Amino acid sequence: MNNQNADLKKEERQQVVELGSDLTSGKDGRIYTLTIIGQVEGHQVLPETAKTTKYEHVLPLLAGIEESDEIDGLLLLLNTVGGDIEAGLAIAEMIAGMRKPTVSLVLGGGHSIGIPLAVCTKKSFITPTASMTVHPVRMTGLVVGAPQTFRYFQRIQEQITDFVTANSRISREVFEHYMMATGEMATDVGTILYGKEAVASGLIDRLGGLHDALSALHKMIDKRKPEGKEAEK
Repeated sequence: MNNQNADLKKEERQQVVELGSDLTSGKDGRIYTLTIIGQVEGHQVLPETAKTTKYEHVLPLLAGIEESDEIDGLLLLLNTVGGDIEAGLAIAEMIAGMRKPTVSLVLGGGHSIGIPLAVCTKKSFITPTASMTVHPVRMTGLVVGAPQTFRYFQRIQEQITDFVTANSRISREVFEHYMMATGEMATDVGTILYGKEAVASGLIDRLGGLHDALSALHKMIDKRKPEGKEAEK
């Protein structure tokens, strides 16, 4: 029995090191904490010097969390500078499609594709000093200068706008205004929203810290427990 506990603790430590995740147990339930940090790595492997969140690790992990009887809720901690759009949206769509209670907390920053990741949970929080950077879709490297390229960018941007407005209280008009604003960012278009501004705009649900996010998650877990018991009967 002691060997099994030791193996379990070793596995949990490895998850913290490799995935930036942790499973905690308390009297109110078992919560899986997952971090989205640095750049969301997609089809291109980023340099070893860059902090990354690999979507091929996160996607099966989310499926396991949703199916596990041992996990009651998901806490998503965000401090990201964006990254691969398709990979970020894939993670966001998976979390948005989960039945289990989910809460996000933006710490530091939620840049670009970090915005869909921040709003994909059932309840979102942001600390007062954290920021959300809203800007249009961009691409680095070789770009084919053709009308079809512009239309491709435009359609991706529409998909992101649709997802964000469907999963938050911000209107499409306000979100697009922030996205295309000039004078806010040096040599770029877009808008930086700090804690209170992000909440006032409707992008994030509430201002708060870790305790607030966990309290909201525990309340959601408590509400869901009677439903589970009735379903079993």
